[in-house]
Amino acid sequence: MIMQIVNATDVRREWGRFIDDVVRERPKAIQRNRDRILALSMAHAQELLKDIRFRLEYEQEPDGSVSGSLEGFDLVDHAPTVEALRESLADQLIEYAERYLEEFNLYFNAPNRRTHFPYVLRVQLAENKDEVTGLIEYADPA
Repeated sequence: MIMQIVNATDVRREWGRFIDDVVRERPKAIQRNRDRILALSMAHAQELLKDIRFRLEYEQEPDGSVSGSLEGFDLVDHAPTVEALRESLADQLIEYAERYLEEFNLYFNAPNRRTHFPYVLRVQLAENKDEVTGLIEYADPA
């Protein structure tokens, strides 16, 4: 590992300084025995995940309503309009992200869910539902 690793004992001793350094200067790695963690500020995490987007795939129904899902996720819904569908799927994304983190070991260690982790973090870092809705992009159906 190229990143400098700080000993956990040193971090405990200089906790305030460590936090200041991470927030104002750069991310840092910490080691305690064999365990290693990465400490980074919220701004650093937001920058890492800024390009995360969700792709909405949908179909127009004969009655004019729409049915759709988010690519790569088991989130499906039906709504009167595409915007209503986006709003509903944003609610589902927020709920899914909360569930993922509540049962992190289960979801992260499931082969079909591990890749969701950065998306879950991106949703969790959102300020509000409108920001999550804005992460859902769509194109007109073919």
